[in-house]
Amino acid sequence: MSGKNSPTRYRFSFGPWNIHEGADPFGPPVRAPFTFDEKIKTYRKLGFEGVQFHDDDVADASLPHSAAMKRAKEVKKILDGEGLVTEFVAARLWEDSRGIDGAFTSNNPASRKWAVDRWKRSIDIGNAMGCHEAVYWPAREGTYIRESKDAIVAVDRIVECLNKLLEYDKKIRIMIEPKPNEPMDLSYCPTIGHAIGIAYRTVDPKRIGALVESAHAILANLDPSDEMAYALSHKKLWSVHLNDQNSLKYDQDKAFGSANLRRAFNQVQVLENGGFGKKGEFVGLDVKVMRTQKRERSFEHLRNSREIFMRLVKVARSINQKEVERLRAERDYETLDRMILDHLMGMK
Repeated sequence: MSGKNSPTRYRFSFGPWNIHEGADPFGPPVRAPFTFDEKIKTYRKLGFEGVQFHDDDVADASLPHSAAMKRAKEVKKILDGEGLVTEFVAARLWEDSRGIDGAFTSNNPASRKWAVDRWKRSIDIGNAMGCHEAVYWPAREGTYIRESKDAIVAVDRIVECLNKLLEYDKKIRIMIEPKPNEPMDLSYCPTIGHAIGIAYRTVDPKRIGALVESAHAILANLDPSDEMAYALSHKKLWSVHLNDQNSLKYDQDKAFGSANLRRAFNQVQVLENGGFGKKGEFVGLDVKVMRTQKRERSFEHLRNSREIFMRLVKVARSINQKEVERLRAERDYETLDRMILDHLMGMK
């Protein structure tokens, strides 16, 4: 970890799902898959130290608890051998039929119980891998029509279920990763402000934080750097999922900085200014390889995203902050605007 006044040494992570076969809602896979072991062996070569997991990335959801714990320990041994650590484990609730009407917010009490039980199992998997960080993506915690659920009750149910998890494991820290839409039309937790509001309602707000994904913020017509700054102000930005997005379309998960380089720069700058990473937080990537990419080049989007981030770090560190403050004091934003553009274009 970096000292208080020394430059941050950033650590990077991504999940195995970021190396995929190219299937989308309109077409089948176009590349042969890589095995789990093949994916893991790419991490260090690409400059990554952390691995993001869903619970069933580690152990199939159908396995008995004892077998799942055994598999988790096997995966930890694989990671140890590669010099990798687990950043977090997240329960994947949105692909099970029992979560069809939401998980924590389902109108069916049996489905809500299943969701909490699956989460407890996921926490156990994380513990077996030496990890006490988890991510809650409220993927189907919403509705297609507002009349299908009582929205007030739905928010209360999210808080209730999070409380059960906090009480189940006194070490677990849960990051809420909001998204305004997709797969649901309407979300009960669409932004970081909503996530942090929910955190303060739980039995232990200190153990509920936030994960900002760039594309999710853009889909809410918000700037990701502002969402990050808001969470940093509350001391609740515990991870990020960096990527990029062309406007208010489907969740594209483009390589970081590929659609809007200045927007990417502002994210890097706010992380730098906010001291993100100094306590060991990971810079996580959630980027998808293009469907058109050949199998042997399935890793370039990860390499590119990490390298663009580090180049933007250099840009941020090269800017004369005293000059920025002077221009702010004079309200000379035209000159400030040009100064930033010159730095991004390598003219400074």
